[in-house]
Amino acid sequence: MGDLHSGSCLCGQVRFRLDGAVERFFLCHCERCRKGSGSAHGANLFSSTMSITWLSGQDSVRLFNLPQTRHSRAFCESCGSALPWSQGRMLVVPAGCLDTALDRVPDAHLFMASRAHWDHDLAALPAFAGMPA
Repeated sequence: MGDLHSGSCLCGQVRFRLDGAVERFFLCHCERCRKGSGSAHGANLFSSTMSITWLSGQDSVRLFNLPQTRHSRAFCESCGSALPWSQGRMLVVPAGCLDTALDRVPDAHLFMASRAHWDHDLAALPAFAGMPA
């Protein structure tokens, strides 16, 4: 038996359970992942052995496939939150949709040559526990 994780979308309409081990965890800085996440990178878990059980809202999950590419993105039709999807035998899970703690750090940054022009020395910025006053 592998690791057990649960996840959901922002509005709570979609809920799922994952069973199995994460094989890879990548932060992808390509333009497609940046646009899909609206951030500096996509943060996705990959597994060819993990299984997913949809607990609620599976009919609210939509899949977008970028034509003429292998780029896909699943999301909740109500709130737009990123959700897991299958790409062949590979299950791709956006790390931010997990509700349980992931005891793993990313394996690597990918496509750093495509990173956002402002994505430099971010660790040197001030950090706050919440919204600054």
